[in-house]
Amino acid sequence: MVHPCYSQSTFMIPENKLVAVKKALQASFGVNEFEDISQLTAGLSSALIFRIVVLGKPYLLRIITRTDEVANPTHYYACMKPAGETGLAPHIWYAGIEDRISITDFIEAKAFQISEARMKMPALLKRLHSLPPFPFRVNFFDFVDGLIRKIQDAKILPASMTEDLFRLYAKIASVYPRNIQDMVSCHNDLKPENILFDGDRVWLVDWEAAFLNDRYMDLVVVGNFLVKSDQEEKDYLKKYFDEDMNEYHHARFFLMSQVVHMSYFTFLLLQVSAAGKLIELNSVIPDFREYHNQMWAGKITLENNSARQQYALVHMQQLRHNLQTKRFDESLYIVSNNHLQKKPIGA
Repeated sequence: MVHPCYSQSTFMIPENKLVAVKKALQASFGVNEFEDISQLTAGLSSALIFRIVVLGKPYLLRIITRTDEVANPTHYYACMKPAGETGLAPHIWYAGIEDRISITDFIEAKAFQISEARMKMPALLKRLHSLPPFPFRVNFFDFVDGLIRKIQDAKILPASMTEDLFRLYAKIASVYPRNIQDMVSCHNDLKPENILFDGDRVWLVDWEAAFLNDRYMDLVVVGNFLVKSDQEEKDYLKKYFDEDMNEYHHARFFLMSQVVHMSYFTFLLLQVSAAGKLIELNSVIPDFREYHNQMWAGKITLENNSARQQYALVHMQQLRHNLQTKRFDESLYIVSNNHLQKKPIGA
């Protein structure tokens, strides 16, 4: 006998999750089966993500497959719940911690023009960062330091390619403040697949990486896609900080941009190396802005290791360029002469 949840699933759902999925459907909608299912594969999440149709309406079914602490659904749901309650995330119908299954509204995404996103996203990020504090998971600088050590130990790249990058990055880490007032509820993974526009409202999805972090992390990740010039950066930050925006905010934004470049560069290369793929250093590296335009338009995803390697090198190239600019030295000076006035975490 075919299980009802298998009626049109082509056996997409793991057998050990069938009973739990049936329980989630019954608790949410009073039914034992869905009418249609298709798997969504974009992004880097290890979770199984499906679009299901129940009683004629689409929903998102997410099944967490990992059992380690990073994939802990207690943390994931603790961040997703307040976001859902305030309309930042789709409505939550079911969030089972023990069975690691959630069901939320499915957002039919429409094209989100960069010019419109640049107007809407600062206010959305401000709402996100105003949520009650998410649980703390890791200090982001400690995380990046760990990635750098792994790259060095594994000798994935010649030391001649990375020595200056790591040396100059250390200058950022030595002056960048860990201000308690800048530790806010962050999504931390605001790539285009996780920003859905329904033609009117913007929704944030996939809260697996969310935790208490520096507000500039989210600002930079979104800015990589939306901010293309100095004037656009000024307008973007002013919409977020209002009239309080000054050169210190620009300096923090610039330095955090280099931290984010370093994190993507090292994290993705480690993923590619762990998969056994040889790093191709002689390939042509695309332009940073154009690459992000293509990602925003959905023409590039990080589903395979070739794309991940290319994106890692895109960030490495941009990082190398930025660390050689006059703005790098200026930002170090501005931040180093301001952070001592601010209260560090734990003080």
